[in-house]
Amino acid sequence: MDIRQITPDFFAAPQICVDDLREIAALGIRLVICNRPDVEVPPSHQCAAIEAAAISAGLKFAVQPLTHQTMTPDVIAANRALMDSVDGPVLAYCASGTRSTIAWALSTAREMPADDIISAARDWGYDLENLRATFDAIRRQTE
Repeated sequence: MDIRQITPDFFAAPQICVDDLREIAALGIRLVICNRPDVEVPPSHQCAAIEAAAISAGLKFAVQPLTHQTMTPDVIAANRALMDSVDGPVLAYCASGTRSTIAWALSTAREMPADDIISAARDWGYDLENLRATFDAIRRQTE
């Protein structure tokens, strides 16, 4: 299992499996968000299997599949609403953790400067430098 703590309340990960959920719960994670569409994985790693294991481990679970084509402002807002729905840390996963980290970053750009977003992601192996202008534009919308 490769869980990366981007901030105190947001973790990203590549694909997880049912055997990981007890350890994820032990980390204090409150909600697991599946950002990976089922068509990308075998049945053993699809949302229903992961959800059952998450619930069994005492975790909340949500499905918010993301692709580069579906990463629209409405989908990013829905992903953020899921993160805001719990008091405590959230783990979002996809194939590598990149889509989940991008979704977090886009939803955080209103409150967090681009430098801080890029640095937090880079510290855990996600290079979001190419999104700097987008983060800056989102932040300017709130000024």
